[in-house]
Amino acid sequence: MQKTEVQKELEKFRNYVISQSKANLTRQKKKASSVLYNSLKGVVKVMPNSFSIEFMMEDYGVFQDEGVRGADPSKVSKNAKIKGQQAPNSRYHFGSGTHAGTWDKFTASLEKWAKKKNIRLRDENGKYKKGSYKTISHIIAKNIYARGLKPSLFFTKPFEAAFKRLPEELVEKYGLDAIKLFNQQTEKILKNG
Repeated sequence: MQKTEVQKELEKFRNYVISQSKANLTRQKKKASSVLYNSLKGVVKVMPNSFSIEFMMEDYGVFQDEGVRGADPSKVSKNAKIKGQQAPNSRYHFGSGTHAGTWDKFTASLEKWAKKKNIRLRDENGKYKKGSYKTISHIIAKNIYARGLKPSLFFTKPFEAAFKRLPEELVEKYGLDAIKLFNQQTEKILKNG
């Protein structure tokens, strides 16, 4: 395969992954943010005997895509609509200390989200009751931390589909492995995020 052909195929791969990931985010609108949507980008470089491909997005996109195991699902509020472990097979886990964000950042982002969605506290009869958005964000954050985040696969599925579409000659020439390539991409995103 000529260098120009490799470049063309990898650009098609990149464009497909990005366009389908954005389409998935749009379909999952309640979960998507314009910041994540707009951060999805990719760069392809082809050299005579090698190539590099790099996808970029906000680092929280990796967690939204793959999901995050909860720290302790038994601690989910009895009033929560969503219960149980949301991502039992995820390689990411709340409380592991590996891709640490701060609790304050987490609750601040949930507070903004609650304001935007006008989420309010209610009593047992469904009537509004007193409570700030800060209180709401802490309640939601505790539940998410305990039960985890369900995987959306907005990036994984397009990546896998695009990989299957790569010419066999290209896959063989460079010894490509879909899982290894995907894991390299997510590690780069988290490292650079």
